[in-house]
Amino acid sequence: MTFPLLSRPALRGAALGLGALLGPLAATAQNAALDARIAKLAAAEEPKVIAWRRDLHEHPELGNEENRTAALVAAHLKSLGLEVQTGVARTGVVGILRGGKPGPVVALRADMDGLPLTETSGLAFASTVKTTYLGQPVGVMHACGHDTHVAMLMGAAEVLAQVKKDLPGTVKFIFQPAEEGSVPGMEGGAKLMVKEGVLENPKVDAVFGVHINASTEVGVLKYRPGGEMASSDRFTIKVHGKGAHGAAPWNSVDPVVTAAQIIMGLQTIVSRQVKLIDDAAVVTVGTVNGGVRYNVIPPDVELSGTIRALNPAAQQQIWASVRRIATNIAESAGATADVSIEPYVPVTINDPALTARMLPTLQAVAGAPNVHEIKAVTGAEDFAFYQEKVPGLFLFVGGMTPGTDPSTVADHHTAGFKIDESGLTLGVKTLATLAADYLAQKRR
Repeated sequence: MTFPLLSRPALRGAALGLGALLGPLAATAQNAALDARIAKLAAAEEPKVIAWRRDLHEHPELGNEENRTAALVAAHLKSLGLEVQTGVARTGVVGILRGGKPGPVVALRADMDGLPLTETSGLAFASTVKTTYLGQPVGVMHACGHDTHVAMLMGAAEVLAQVKKDLPGTVKFIFQPAEEGSVPGMEGGAKLMVKEGVLENPKVDAVFGVHINASTEVGVLKYRPGGEMASSDRFTIKVHGKGAHGAAPWNSVDPVVTAAQIIMGLQTIVSRQVKLIDDAAVVTVGTVNGGVRYNVIPPDVELSGTIRALNPAAQQQIWASVRRIATNIAESAGATADVSIEPYVPVTINDPALTARMLPTLQAVAGAPNVHEIKAVTGAEDFAFYQEKVPGLFLFVGGMTPGTDPSTVADHHTAGFKIDESGLTLGVKTLATLAADYLAQKRR
């Protein structure tokens, strides 16, 4: 390894001195024989992993409804001789693999839920599942790759089960429901998994997760130390005015015009108030609801939207700005505004020391030229709830056919979403090797 392969952000923190780098390198070298076995076993798993993925893709389930998926996962883990817990955070499954030697505990996580979308991918195994979501008929689809995450972790579990006598510690496999969120009013996802003790008994020392990426070439791993993915919060602004006939607006306190002014005012938060040279931020109004007839000024208008930030300080600043702008603009028009902000997901923060420690493993697994440090993204991941409790590292695994123009690829959360299944083996190998190398390093 040469230092140019380690970017400055990857070397942040006092704990990341020369000794902290050389220790993991030595441990990884000593673990080379086991890593080679893992690579061979992962390659052999490819047909199974692809078959699992296709089955899961054809039978997607929404968050907190992953009953078929959970049953498939639990049966597989039991067949490997693991200790299996079901019904965690409603439909979650946890498998515990105890190695042949004493040592620390590492967790590997996959999310299981699909999205309320009607698939148009044209795949032979495309979903035809239909359901009702928030009162509306809709299809169900794995439009973010969670089917691949489940399949890859099932493969990693099978690989590690075959080498368990050589593992100095314990591996906990977390199959999580509802990463995309639950219906309003229903708690779920990683937050509920943590609340129900998934990181305890045995207590987890570190957690790893991967996410397939449709615009990253197969064979490539991407990561970022520190804030990698944004926090995600939902805000609702209810503007209360006074209704009137549309022909006599002077008799009203028009909440429509006031809401429009609030929307424009919110745009100044990111453009004029957040220090964007440090981190990106987003304030988006996604819905505007008010009125029932073209010539009636309604008494109320409701706005809702999302806030994204890449550090907690910016997040708090944006919350305060949303409240101040909405309240004061409404007051200036003679109206009032009720502002509600619901925290959803915190910033996904890859522990810098853990990231630097495991970077040699990533480079060994994928080849150093195929491991890329990236800029932060404004998407969100509830993997962050695990990282609030224990050091964690979250990675992106390439799922795009090499040579493809990324601009032509269907995005995540769209009905035409596809991935190249030849990228799944790297995901299996990465998860299994991260677990094995982490256990070996910590034991030493």
